[in-house]
Amino acid sequence: MQFGRYFEEFEVGAVYKHWPGKTVTEYDDHLFCLLTMNHHPLHMDAHYAEQTTDFGKNVVVGNYIYSLLLGMSVPDVSGKAIANLEVESLKHVKPTFHGDTIYGETEVLDKTPSKSKDDRGVVYVETRGYKQDGTVVCVFRRKVMVPKKSYGLARGGEQPGRPEPKLS
Repeated sequence: MQFGRYFEEFEVGAVYKHWPGKTVTEYDDHLFCLLTMNHHPLHMDAHYAEQTTDFGKNVVVGNYIYSLLLGMSVPDVSGKAIANLEVESLKHVKPTFHGDTIYGETEVLDKTPSKSKDDRGVVYVETRGYKQDGTVVCVFRRKVMVPKKSYGLARGGEQPGRPEPKLS
């Protein structure tokens, strides 16, 4: 199974559809909120959300959706990355609720060879997240520094650092 891509393998205009999707549970949302100390009642208090918001129910915290989509994209986009350089934009387009299933896809917008090192380049991508009905909920653009094949080969190939089993 491929895990990430080398610079040469990215093509401008390519779209990678990340699989599988993830159904967001109340537990996922509350755990993420607690881990990140975001105790806003919109995410944590069902009574508050029912009585005081336009949605009438808890909304999943947007940074969880962003993090989920970023993680979904790793096998297709940044699994070989040297560095995530920047998140240029992040838009929470529509709300996500407990029980929604999130799917993601990433489009390659541009790629630029490094000017200072010939074994890497920068890939500019847009990731879109959408719910089970196709409603787009989150869009972000980022730049990722990825190695060329020469970089990977010099460091151990497809699975650098993987030990061999000792059979005795």
